[in-house]
Amino acid sequence: MELLFEKGGEGRRSRYLPSCDVPELAPKTHLRASAPALPQLSEVEVDRHYEALSRRAYGVCEGFYPLGSCTMKYNPAVNEDLAALPGFTDIHPLQPAHTVQGCLNVLRITEKFLCSITGMDGFTFQPAAGAHGEFTGLLLIKAYHRDREDTARTKIIVPDSAHGTNPASAAMAGFTVVNIPSGPDGCVDLEALKAAVGPDTAGLMLTNPNTVGLFDRNILEITRIVHEAGGLCYYDGANLNAVMGVARPGDMGFDVMHLNLHKTFSTPHGGGGPGSGPVGCKDFLLPYMPGIRVRDEHDVLSALIPERSIGSVRGFNGNFLVVVRALAYLLALGREGVPEAAINAVLNANYMRVKLAGDFDMAYDHTCMHEFVMTLQQLKDDTGVSALDAAKGLLDLGIHPPTMYFPLIVHEALMVEPTETETKETLDAGIEALRQIKKTAETDPETLRHSPHQAVIGRPDEVEAARHPVIRWQETKA
Repeated sequence: MELLFEKGGEGRRSRYLPSCDVPELAPKTHLRASAPALPQLSEVEVDRHYEALSRRAYGVCEGFYPLGSCTMKYNPAVNEDLAALPGFTDIHPLQPAHTVQGCLNVLRITEKFLCSITGMDGFTFQPAAGAHGEFTGLLLIKAYHRDREDTARTKIIVPDSAHGTNPASAAMAGFTVVNIPSGPDGCVDLEALKAAVGPDTAGLMLTNPNTVGLFDRNILEITRIVHEAGGLCYYDGANLNAVMGVARPGDMGFDVMHLNLHKTFSTPHGGGGPGSGPVGCKDFLLPYMPGIRVRDEHDVLSALIPERSIGSVRGFNGNFLVVVRALAYLLALGREGVPEAAINAVLNANYMRVKLAGDFDMAYDHTCMHEFVMTLQQLKDDTGVSALDAAKGLLDLGIHPPTMYFPLIVHEALMVEPTETETKETLDAGIEALRQIKKTAETDPETLRHSPHQAVIGRPDEVEAARHPVIRWQETKA
């Protein structure tokens, strides 16, 4: 497909601006020596180019998208309409508080709802994404220990099934990462945890349900062990889809957490953004919160900075319009709809897991939460077809593939998260597609090893692309 730079012709344009009615001022010291190499295009050319690009993209509007752990949820269009209201988009963050009472109220109401869902006592909306939230939460833990002059607590415990951002965030916050193994059941090994905690333990990072889709039945024991050792417990909210409105991290014993508004509360996060990773915490950590908190005094809202704040981790209130979208989603679902979404997500995942259990090896073949993990190791040993081959084959069947090779503790892993919005017919079609992949692997493995055969791009050299990315167009001199 041609780039815009490779299209167009001399003199083509799409210009509707009126002629300049004031003297032009162009100091020669600021003029370019030559005109930029920009394409000259008509409006129709530009429109057709981007329309052609959109047809190459695959999203939830095109079909089944069972991408595990970070699946695109339902993104109601009304959220976009509300976030585009001039009262939200035409403001400035430095306006006086009395002129932005509606926006402050959005933050106040959303914080109240999120506290109710999670069991936390307050939230900051500054962090721009999940990993940014992790980093912020760890800074709160660090400030808490430092304030108590307990500076020997330098280690963060992270299970081997954790999201990769967990150890990275801990290291960025200046902690030493202690990795502990999972038990045979895919959950935290309690004996390994007991051996790891001590006077140098600052905290534990954990998501529950974890990255293999299992709710850890020992969660209260886990948080008790860490607390008795003097550490704090951090909850990675990436998998809250499975338990929102049903079980609260605050009730499990967690002290601080982040949410992914762009995953759990409907804002699209495809294409790299926008994101929002608000951080919630218990009362004793609120004085360290970054940014502002909204205060309600006699029905007049104002903003204040906590007394021992760690400072700002981003400008003002982060990606505010993402918060607007999340609030719209929460208002639409209501108290009954939030847990219903979680329950349906768990139901859909277990329906697929049980139906596929006779065809594929499940990494942990018992009741899962919103996602489950299959291992294709035996299939690879028997046919040579890998999890990557299977994923590429699904592209030819019109289905976005599941997450591959994650979590790392499962070999040849495919992680499937069908979400709460898919119909039984869609789930059945996905099940049959995976069965077809297995049948093809057993009868014609060579076809899968060279799939996809119908996609615009087949199998790019990912190593070359990572090491030598081509990220800008360069004009070829004649």
